Amino acid sequence: MARKEAVDDVVRITTAAGNRADDIRARQKRYLLSMSLRTLCFVGAIIASLAGVGWLWPILIAGALVLPYIAVVMANAAATQSDGFELREADLGRRALGPGERREL
Repeated sequence: MARKEAVDDVVRITTAAGNRADDIRARQKRYLLSMSLRTLCFVGAIIASLAGVGWLWPILIAGALVLPYIAVVMANAAATQSDGFELREADLGRRALGPGERREL
């Protein structure tokens, strides 16, 4: 049973996580993009309200209220990579190669 846990912890190079600094930089970019969109929603709601577009400003305010939650979830989401291949279970009790031929010198 202990060997099965070790198989689950296997990390293949194709699915290994990237550099920590690059991961943080990508998360910061996603967060900044979401917060910029939130700011645009808020400013757009003010402009729509002043312009008399009564149906648009509540939608933009709702977007400005929901986007911080989405931004935090997106920023905290870990980037996972998968190559689509599953590791097969190995029978560790069975020998991979049989005994070789014995050669006489």
